[in-house]
Amino acid sequence: MSVAAQFSDLYGYEPAGVWAAPGRVNLIGEYTDFNEGFVMPLALPHTAVAAVARREDGVLRLHSADIDAPIAELRVDELTPLSSYGQGGWAAYPAGVVWALREAGHAVTGADVHLASTVPTGAGLSSSAALEVVTALALNDLFALGLTGPELAVLAQRAENAFVGVPCGVMDQMASACGTEGHALHLDCRDLSIRQIPFDLAAQGLQLLVFDTRVKHELGDGAYAERRAGCEEGARLLGVSHLRDVPFAGLDEALARIERAGADEKVVRYVRHIVSDDHRVEQVIELLDAGEVRAIGPVLYDGHRSLRDDLRISCPELDLVVTAARSAGAVGARMTGGGFGGSAIVLTEAAEAESLTKAVLTAFEDAGFRPPRVFPAVPSAGAHRLA
Repeated sequence: MSVAAQFSDLYGYEPAGVWAAPGRVNLIGEYTDFNEGFVMPLALPHTAVAAVARREDGVLRLHSADIDAPIAELRVDELTPLSSYGQGGWAAYPAGVVWALREAGHAVTGADVHLASTVPTGAGLSSSAALEVVTALALNDLFALGLTGPELAVLAQRAENAFVGVPCGVMDQMASACGTEGHALHLDCRDLSIRQIPFDLAAQGLQLLVFDTRVKHELGDGAYAERRAGCEEGARLLGVSHLRDVPFAGLDEALARIERAGADEKVVRYVRHIVSDDHRVEQVIELLDAGEVRAIGPVLYDGHRSLRDDLRISCPELDLVVTAARSAGAVGARMTGGGFGGSAIVLTEAAEAESLTKAVLTAFEDAGFRPPRVFPAVPSAGAHRLA
């Protein structure tokens, strides 16, 4: 049954439209977004889909096909940040978007919403951002708000930061709102300028695989905030507003300065990763602009080493994907996302994708790990209306 038909069964009338917003996978540039640096995600074919109709009575009704819970009925003028809505708090994401729109002065007077998603949850592929962006796009259309994709992404980020309480950067929402088929998105997280970088892997005989380890280690609890605080401390010691302002050519000197200032060794490592990963984004762009797609492989491997050794957000399962893929002849590989579980990406010759996947699965079996989910990452369209 279609999402529109499910909406009709739930609410007793037809929706005004159906919208979709994708999850994302990040090609390169990790933890750089809140340092006002560079990132390079791409939108996935996996999407959150919303059937929506506007209301004029101040009522917001939310339902998910993926959660065994009744319709959540709320009042738009009573939405409260950092509260839990719905089973597991899932409804906080679309409710937060309504709150953020109204806080920004947009007269959203209510809606009936039914959601369904194919974005894997817990895999570091931004399932929450997809929920936020698809809700924002639907309300933008239904209430004729006239907001652009980047503006919707910023409001969705505000919903997650201030309403849900997750201190994420804006990369996930921008990738979901602004992705383009066949391209990776180069995002400057300082001024939010974007550039679509051609990334047609099939034409090069290549394939990008996502290995979702299906694990989440407790070590990750609080780790994001701790590393963010460490980056801010590094910037303070260097006298810059954000680590984006530290040039890669001056990295060794910058590290020596903060060591002399008595910085914790963790702060030194975090600074090294952020400045280096911003540089890795620039390297990948130069290589893709030159048509040297295979040459980004060593940059991906180097990025994983930095995430593992400097930022220290990897885990045995993610490391095993990378080492097993490398042994099987992968062009490049690295963990992606927030770490301590989630997913790794592997760039491989398309003709070798099947044998490489078998090699990684065998390595997981030999290690006694639960087998990962594997699927191709095809650069896909950003948020759009379906009907």
